[in-house]
Amino acid sequence: MSLPACPNCNSEYVYQDQEMLICPECAYEWNPAEVAEEEKLNIKDANGTLLEEGDKVTLIKDLKVKGSSQVLKIGTKALIKRMQEGKDHQLDCKVDGAGDMMVTAAYVKKA
Repeated sequence: MSLPACPNCNSEYVYQDQEMLICPECAYEWNPAEVAEEEKLNIKDANGTLLEEGDKVTLIKDLKVKGSSQVLKIGTKALIKRMQEGKDHQLDCKVDGAGDMMVTAAYVKKA
């Protein structure tokens, strides 16, 4: 029986009481189903559409690739493999013709 660590104090001594998980060290109680919903990222494209992992996106602007002379043209398609919150580049994508790279969500639209 593997229960997640306490999100409040990171204690590993967590026990379950019906649907709730309880930490005996800090007395924090939480429902793991609600925590999973809160952890979803709210990253939106240039049009305000919510993006998810596995979505196909299209670039809406020519983008220079850092560290090279390559330019990604408008209309280049990409597949979102992973998403990160709070960084300059939120989307880890597989870009057609360029390989894997990080892209800012403001420069893509959902295809």
